[in-house]
Amino acid sequence: MSSTYSPDLRIELIGTGDQAGVWGSTTNTNLSTVLESAIAGYTSVSVTSASQAFTANYGTADQARYASIALTTTTTANFAVYAAPAPKQYVIYNASSYVATIYNSTVLGNTTAAGTGVAIPAGKIMTVW
Repeated sequence: MSSTYSPDLRIELIGTGDQAGVWGSTTNTNLSTVLESAIAGYTSVSVTSASQAFTANYGTADQARYASIALTTTTTANFAVYAAPAPKQYVIYNASSYVATIYNSTVLGNTTAAGTGVAIPAGKIMTVW
């Protein structure tokens, strides 16, 4: 059986009998990179376009998995960011001088909104789900 990935946090799920003798590396990545960042991690994301999706990878570090995210921008205007289409709570700090609107995307890595976004005023911190 081959490894698969969990739908929400994209954690590698080792297939039964796979990675015999070497599964420790995958397990360490799941615990130290994936789960830790989702529960207590902080990252800063520089938004460089009016609409930008958080990076969302399978089994490796990415922006969408972090618990707390600071947003900066070089757009010189209001901007939108798109989270992965999975239930997740974020603490977002809009460190820019513009309004940031956060949406769930319809597809992983996509900038098509799935519903209404949440506007985060410049300089404010909000918890969004």
